[in-house]
Amino acid sequence: MAQPSSSAFATCLNDVCDGRWGCVGYPSDILYQINWVDRYNLDINIEPAAVTRPESTEDVAAFIKNHGLGGEDGALVIDLESFQHFSMDSDNWQATIGAGHTLHDVTKKLHDNGGRAISHGTCPGVGLGGHATIGGLGPSSRMWGSCLDHVVEVEVVTADGKIQRANEDENSDLFFALKGAGASFGIITEFVMRTNEEPGDVVEYTFSLTFSRHRDLSPVFEAWQNLISDPDLDRRFGSEFVMHELGAIITGTFFGTEEEFEATGIPDRIPTGKKSVVVNDWLGSVAQQAQDAALWLSDLSTAFTAKSLAFTKDQLLSPESITYLMDYIDDANRGTLIWFLIFDVTGGRINDVPMNATAYRHRDKVMFCQGYGIGIPTLNGRTREFIEGINSLIRSSVPTNLSTYAGYVDASLDSPQDSYWGPNLNTLGQVKKNWDPHDLFSNPQSVRPGQKSVVNYFDDRTSSNGSEDSSGGSIGGTRDEQGGCWSWQRSGAAFAVFVALFVGLVLGVF
Repeated sequence: MAQPSSSAFATCLNDVCDGRWGCVGYPSDILYQINWVDRYNLDINIEPAAVTRPESTEDVAAFIKNHGLGGEDGALVIDLESFQHFSMDSDNWQATIGAGHTLHDVTKKLHDNGGRAISHGTCPGVGLGGHATIGGLGPSSRMWGSCLDHVVEVEVVTADGKIQRANEDENSDLFFALKGAGASFGIITEFVMRTNEEPGDVVEYTFSLTFSRHRDLSPVFEAWQNLISDPDLDRRFGSEFVMHELGAIITGTFFGTEEEFEATGIPDRIPTGKKSVVVNDWLGSVAQQAQDAALWLSDLSTAFTAKSLAFTKDQLLSPESITYLMDYIDDANRGTLIWFLIFDVTGGRINDVPMNATAYRHRDKVMFCQGYGIGIPTLNGRTREFIEGINSLIRSSVPTNLSTYAGYVDASLDSPQDSYWGPNLNTLGQVKKNWDPHDLFSNPQSVRPGQKSVVNYFDDRTSSNGSEDSSGGSIGGTRDEQGGCWSWQRSGAAFAVFVALFVGLVLGVF
């Protein structure tokens, strides 16, 4: 057990732990950063004042009653790795899941309890706690919706230290906020989630393309972008376009038989390359996706820089912009051989949900882009400039403002809350004022009490497909999407770790 500190802060934590081994760690402990903090992005240094590992929701409430949390040095981190309870209601096929589960564990337990499944990302080490409260995107999202769209109820500890239930009927304003901006509003310890019957055959395909110049990829990317932005694209289809030092790989998933996949005509619309097709069942597909994700960014801690963007159909890159982008990549001093530019398809069932139904704003998007530059052992300035240059070039090529997915934290954003939550920010600010007026759950990019958007959104909005009134409509740490894994929060290692949200999910949980 950690050596007790003489401070009042440590005394309070030790009182809650009541002598339990492994309940709290302090900076004075040997291997504190490795055994307790477990940073994900090694390029960002941060030292919490303490890390706690509660065993119950009551423990979490006790920690919250007297201690602040935040994305800065000196913050308290609450690690939920012990929250591993699971049950399945076979009458309605809703699962009750502790927030400390990883996606790997969730997948296995759902399979073992009725052959059920939810939509989620591809990195097995990502934790459910962050994943299901920020978005949670993966290959099946176009078919089933995002991970947070599966959440029907939560148990949450709020800023007053009380344990609450939240759903569409009870504490609905808090429920709205927790589904997309969770870390600003409370610590979720338990999810109740709708589940789906596991699909049968799943087709995993890969097209590998090697070129001496990235400029030669321009027509390939244009064809892929035209494919994934087709409004009639089969919802059983998901795909990524991954650019790297030697060329590109187009990967994807089709939830159906190989014959059904061929019948869609999708393979004929993907430019030729070295093709690999594997037909799996659901568990085999999840394992294949995890293997593919590990090729780009694994659960291992590294020093990296990352930027992300989200695109509506009207914001897609023109042929000229694609060529400019490829020329920039060819000519830039990248400072590393390990970099990736990952484009993901989104939309489908995600976009059926009105923008004002949850805090998650990206209901009108068809594509995400994440740029990564990795340094071994350290990151240099040229790599930062390279990734920033990609982001700036794309932004300058699009006539309207591009938003950013909150699961891919970007510490350099000028107006992060607007970028992350957009038209829903006004509503979120009011919910924050009601539930956390003293901003206990705070980090440099979290929602502030009473905060309003600084951006003027269009007035002619409907209630769906990403069009909504700027008020957001009706009132409800971690490793999530980081790593090109469509996900984030490892082994619960701090869903409440608001530190993680700001420092690129440095505590290892999306």
